[in-house]
Order: sequence, then structure tokens, then C-alpha cells
Amino acid sequence: MNAPYSPSSFSARITRQVARFAARRPLPIHPDHAIVSFSFDDFPKSAATLGAPALEQRGWRGTYYASAGLAGTTNHHGEQFDAGDIVDLNARGHEIGCHTFEHVDCAQADVDTVMDSLDRNANALRRMGLSEPLSSFAFPYGEASLEAKRALSSRFASMRGVRAEINRGTGDLNLLRAVALDGGDAGIERAIEAANSLIQAPGWLIYYAHDIQEQPSEWGCTPEQFDRVCHAVEASGARVMTVRDALKSLLEDQT
Repeated sequence: MNAPYSPSSFSARITRQVARFAARRPLPIHPDHAIVSFSFDDFPKSAATLGAPALEQRGWRGTYYASAGLAGTTNHHGEQFDAGDIVDLNARGHEIGCHTFEHVDCAQADVDTVMDSLDRNANALRRMGLSEPLSSFAFPYGEASLEAKRALSSRFASMRGVRAEINRGTGDLNLLRAVALDGGDAGIERAIEAANSLIQAPGWLIYYAHDIQEQPSEWGCTPEQFDRVCHAVEASGARVMTVRDALKSLLEDQT
């Protein structure tokens, strides 16, 4: 995340709220077992070098939403991913998902700008060596306009926001809910509580993280905190899948 999300006006705040309840693509979510997906936004190199091995040692894989315009740069999250990370993560079974190229805010940019950014992102990731199609998208800052939800609905199998809830009952494939792995120990405890709740009430819990380092950014976590969340997920008995595979499993359950 380049900066905290801040609607520029009262109308922008209304746009954000309306989009949560309109242009929905309903997904029935009534699994007989809990599902957890770990996702990483932007994404910092530490999400690949520390996050991926932590998942892999448990036999899990994650979804990495890449903003290709950030590749090779350094910001408050630390060093960002590069082409080698894209190829390596994909080869190891992780999913590469789509952000906007330059992390443009889909709640405030017009649809043409958003679509151009998505095309640039897809083209850049292909040049980096990604051969698989981008089927999962995450809205930068977690927000979308009604127009963006409608325009992107036919382009991606799923789109994710940042509303801090578990997907249960009926989810919105155009704005899936997700729980942050940030906020210090208090935020991590909330993430652990979400995993614990799956034991009694199965659903699809999507986590999203940014950097993983000993001195994380405001939107990051430490390796120890990440491990605590992974331990809670293990204890919950949930199946851990990429966003793409989790959606496939949920759709198969309906047939």
C-alpha cells in the first residue's frame, strides 16, 4: 500500500459505501470445512522470501497480488518483488494475482484509467515470465467504485477488498472480504480470533499481508506474528488454498 486509503470527499465516501452493496456477484459459501487463503498485496520481496517458505513448510501456497509498476523499487514496505520472484513463486505453486500497475485507486480513478492500468500490469507480468492468466484481483486500498466493480466483473474470477470479515453465507465475488495481518499484536490477535472462529463456524477466511520483517511497516507484520497466525490456522483444521483454488473448490461443492 503506497499510502493509507483516504476518500477525497464526501461523495467519494458515499461511492465507497454504495459499491459494497451494489454490483454484487453472489457466491454461496456453506462449506462443510473451513477454507483459508493467505494473500499478499503489492508485493514486498519479504512476502516471497519469508512468507512463501513459512507457508510451504506446512504444505500451503499463497496468492501474490502484484503491482508491476512497483517491481524493483523500494518503499516503506522495503524492497519490492522482481521478475525472478514472479517466476520462482509461480514455479513453486503459488498464485500470481493482479493489482493495478501503479497501485491506482479503483474507487477514485475513472474506469478507462483502471482498465488501462490492468492491461499494463498484465503485459508487464507476462514480460517478467508469467505465462498463466490472471484470474484473481485485489483492489488497491481495498476499495472500488460501482463502475469499477461492473467493468472488472467479467475480467476476473474473483476480486478482493479489505473489509475485515470472513466470507460466510453469501459472498460477493466482486468484493470478497479479507482480514489484515497488520496492526501490531492487537491486529494479529484479531487475525488469530478469526481463525479460531472457523472451528465452530466454517467459512472462507482470506488473509492479506504486505511486508514481513522484524521492524514491519504499519501494514506489515513480523515473522513471529506471521507464524502465530499460521499456527492458529493449523489448529483450526482449515484447508489452506490459494484464492484461485479456494474458489474452484467452493464452486465444485455446488455441483
